[in-house]
Amino acid sequence: MHKTLGTHNYYVYILTNKNKTVLYTGVTNDLKNRLSFHRENTSLNSNAFTSKYNCFYLVYYEHYNSVEIAIQREKQIKGWKRFKKDNMISEFNSDWKFLNDSI
Repeated sequence: MHKTLGTHNYYVYILTNKNKTVLYTGVTNDLKNRLSFHRENTSLNSNAFTSKYNCFYLVYYEHYNSVEIAIQREKQIKGWKRFKKDNMISEFNSDWKFLNDSI
């Protein structure tokens, strides 16, 4: 996932907590660093959603070349009911495995 000159990488991603009871949807241009940021900066901002609910586990992501399309998709997913997000995650990652180490 190295950035090549002239290419743009944006990711819409979903994190969950260890018990998979909470979902967090975000967008980034560097998924690996963002995952580290969420986990390592809990003490800096304990009020942040991911810190408060321990959402550090990647279960879903999509890749885009356009930041506008990625942000639009993030907003769309955030507007969905939980069951719709669950279905989308299950289609992508049927066992809801934590994908952090594969990024």
